[in-house]
Amino acid sequence: MDIQLNGSTRLYFVVGHPIVQVKSPEGVTLELLKKGLNAIVAPADVAPEHFSSFVQQNLYLNNTDGLIVTVPHKISALACCQKLSARAQFIGAVNTIRRCAEGWEGDMLDGKGMVQAIRNKNIELKNKRAILAGAGGAGKAIAYELLLAEVSELAIFDIDQKRQQQLVEQLQQLNLGKVIAHDNNPTGYDVVVNATPMGMNGDPSAAFQLDQLTAQMSIADVVTSPENTPFIQHAESLGCNVVKGTDMFVKVRDLMVAYLLKEDKEQQDAA
Repeated sequence: MDIQLNGSTRLYFVVGHPIVQVKSPEGVTLELLKKGLNAIVAPADVAPEHFSSFVQQNLYLNNTDGLIVTVPHKISALACCQKLSARAQFIGAVNTIRRCAEGWEGDMLDGKGMVQAIRNKNIELKNKRAILAGAGGAGKAIAYELLLAEVSELAIFDIDQKRQQQLVEQLQQLNLGKVIAHDNNPTGYDVVVNATPMGMNGDPSAAFQLDQLTAQMSIADVVTSPENTPFIQHAESLGCNVVKGTDMFVKVRDLMVAYLLKEDKEQQDAA
């Protein structure tokens, strides 16, 4: 499966700062090639003060079809789009941008990818009690999708109590189940989700009280490096049903490809 580089090559960029840690350039490029496209996804290390200019300049490149947005630009990307999905508007962040008649159109797919990864492990969400650590961009996206998946209760934990309370109040506006602020004790919850960077790159810590996990709980983590964080390792030692960050990444990648190629619109039109 060879990459073509010629005048017909379509361009996509993964935009972040720093960018060395991202897995998307290779993964998304391979998926585009599998679909028979002459396309490449390149990493772009863009400092925050230049991000909006970068996005606008790519609109002038007629062979740039989309952007994948990563840390720290997901919130800034919202204002760079002329059109937004309902979930991106609610969450206040964007991680995938494609061309549309108005200019750039953005969506936030992290939460949808995590919920798909959870369901792929045969974990039931409807009428279950879930607890989520992290009220940042990824946490907001996952919380939104958990409520759409009809959890009966969603507890939010974040070390920044102001941010925690703001997210709780925002989610309560959806009227889609009980939403409360909570500490990091997962006792009594069916699904336990980490949406913080804790456990990343050798960090020995975990967002939750690990000694309160039980084998009956289902566990999910957004961290991809390492794949087996302390949180995941402890959960697996108990026999929990586990969703790793790499499981989520695969689902998010597939959603990104479908969005960039506008296959999601085709699926909606056929429904």
